[in-house]
Amino acid sequence: MQCIPQVLLCKVGFLRDVLLLPALNSGDETVISGLACFLSEIGHAAPSLITEASPEAFVLTDALLSCVSFPSEDWEIADSTLQFWCSLAGYILGLDADRGENVKSVKILFFPVFSALLDALLLRSQVDDSTFYGEGAMVDLPDTLEQFRMSLTELLVDVCQLLGSAAFIQKIFLGGWTSNNVHIPWKEVEAKMFALNAIAEVIIMETQDIDFSFVMQLVTILSSTPQDDAKGFMKLVYKSAAEVVASYSKWISCQTNTRSLLLFLAKGISEPFCSAACASALLKLCEDAATPMYEHSSLEILLWVGESLDGRHLPLEDEEKVVSAITLVLGSLPNKELKNNLLARLVSPCYEAIGKLIDENQNHSLRHNPASYSQLTNAARRGLHRLGTVFSHLSTESSAGSDVDDPLVALLGVFWQMLEKLFQSMHIGNAVLSMAACRALSQAIQSSGQHFTTILPGVLNCLSTNFVSFQSHDCYIRTASVLIEEFGSREEYGHLFVSIFERFSKSASIMALTSSYICDQEPDLVEAFANFASIFIRCSPKEVLVVSGSILELSFQKAAICCTAMHRGAALAAMSFMSCFLETGLNALVESLAHCPELEGIVGISDSSIDAMAIQVISHSGDGLVSNLMYALLGVSAMSRVHKSATLLQQLAAVCSLSERTTWKAHLCWDSLHGWLHSAVHNLPAEYLKHGEVESLVPLWIKALAAAASDCIQSRRNVGGTSDYGHMQGKGGRILKRLVREFADGHRNSPNFT
Repeated sequence: MQCIPQVLLCKVGFLRDVLLLPALNSGDETVISGLACFLSEIGHAAPSLITEASPEAFVLTDALLSCVSFPSEDWEIADSTLQFWCSLAGYILGLDADRGENVKSVKILFFPVFSALLDALLLRSQVDDSTFYGEGAMVDLPDTLEQFRMSLTELLVDVCQLLGSAAFIQKIFLGGWTSNNVHIPWKEVEAKMFALNAIAEVIIMETQDIDFSFVMQLVTILSSTPQDDAKGFMKLVYKSAAEVVASYSKWISCQTNTRSLLLFLAKGISEPFCSAACASALLKLCEDAATPMYEHSSLEILLWVGESLDGRHLPLEDEEKVVSAITLVLGSLPNKELKNNLLARLVSPCYEAIGKLIDENQNHSLRHNPASYSQLTNAARRGLHRLGTVFSHLSTESSAGSDVDDPLVALLGVFWQMLEKLFQSMHIGNAVLSMAACRALSQAIQSSGQHFTTILPGVLNCLSTNFVSFQSHDCYIRTASVLIEEFGSREEYGHLFVSIFERFSKSASIMALTSSYICDQEPDLVEAFANFASIFIRCSPKEVLVVSGSILELSFQKAAICCTAMHRGAALAAMSFMSCFLETGLNALVESLAHCPELEGIVGISDSSIDAMAIQVISHSGDGLVSNLMYALLGVSAMSRVHKSATLLQQLAAVCSLSERTTWKAHLCWDSLHGWLHSAVHNLPAEYLKHGEVESLVPLWIKALAAAASDCIQSRRNVGGTSDYGHMQGKGGRILKRLVREFADGHRNSPNFT
């Protein structure tokens, strides 16, 4: 196969002299473009020939370097050569290590080639004149340049590895023009910032000492430029410099005064085009700073940025990064009094924004001024978002000191007073505001630890009351899930969690989940409720689960319906809850029967045990579960539910098998499962099944279920009660899963069940 490239390689000199050089002199882009593609294909077809470093090989690389350097109106010619350069660099880097000296000599021979290539790429990756002289508020790179740079990133990494980071960086930092901003070649600076950012991962891995004074001089110049003068292309330079600061924040912070960096980033955050890059850089700088930023001037800059966020109108994602950065620094202050004071200053505008919305004196006038109301609502939403971000980066201190000194305690007290008023106000009917409030509350719960228990009853009451009032706002259920995850294991709060579970499960919206069609109308609600129920089971003590039997039964029956929904997330969440419930009952049964050999007959189970509760729920709900699982395995969306369905059937079979050996056999036994499966299959409409499938399916599946149940039970006995049982890993489990998959695959074209 290499004979053709070899023959063509010998003709490259002729093509260069006769066609390429005249075209380069005359500027004939059509000829240059065609030859660039052709020569790239020759080299790409056989990089091993090029690495032999024959005169013809260097003629090829020289010709392609000329194509890369050609100043065309767009970047398509240079872009067409990148595949060749990538393949050549990759081939050289991938040469076997045992070829030792040969590999080294190849790299030495091609060092000038790739050095010249880097010069050409840095030149061609510069913006065009129309972008450079543009003065618009936003700067859009030409599409072809943007595509060229995206393709170029991988090649720059390879070139850096071939040349070595020191040589690569030397080319980036070459020139002393940063000392005078009168004749700075800004197009070149911006292109070099792009390249420096592209190779950051390689530079950081090699951990060489690099002098970043070049970048700091650039930061100083940009910071000192009046904001009115930073128009058009200079905003792109600012953004590129911020991206470099983010990529090398740990090293740069070691080599300079962080105050100048903070001023640079603070200025950029106020500029819409640069805000995202500067916000990310600020967060990286605060995370990676080699020395804490405890100087008064640095703290004041950070607070100035945080306190002025209301007027900056940043995207929430950027605002979150800024608040995260500031909170990281303030939260690490060793002086508790100073920490509390500065945190109070940071969150004060948030409380003011929320307070303006819920001010009783304004409620009447707000209703007659929609524009003002929308503005206040948005400000309150942003304030809540920032409060949540502050909480997410703080945690309670485990020291034996007074709670009064803990900043979270002070924040939490004021926060809940304000939030409780908001939850009780007319404004909370706004879904976006509800989500922001619940997000902030969830993050406060996760950060506050033990301190949150003092307000736990009031919080649960607000969540349940507001959900009943606004049942499309699933955020209240999700927040309650966070509460149970944090405090559900504490038995003294069990009655509170049982009460809120009951209010959720008996609400009109949950009770209305009677078909897959309705479930598909409210997938977020289904997912939130199913996840809540799963967390309730995992986190609650046994005594709490036992008294929740009727609520769990109702929830289980709703979940069985929801597993037929077309919405994948809702269906899988419902299946996960049912699997979690079956797992809990199965574990309890295995534990009860562990000390009783199989030949000793029936084992008594107390009516007030988890075993009994689980058996009772399953005996009342198993028929619906099996029937709905069969429907869930029909149609185009069935294949995504195969594993969950097979797991549920295996767990159900194991519970039925174990129940045979208990005093609850009359309520649940193997015949129960056989009857449910028989009923489910026979009740499917005839058009859903193939000819003879009704008669063959039940015996085949029952046999597989028996083997899968045996695997499931045996695995629990072998692992000593741990929870890592590995469903479907036994032979019986794998057979069952294969049958379920074959059934789903064979019924993809079945009518949709609603």
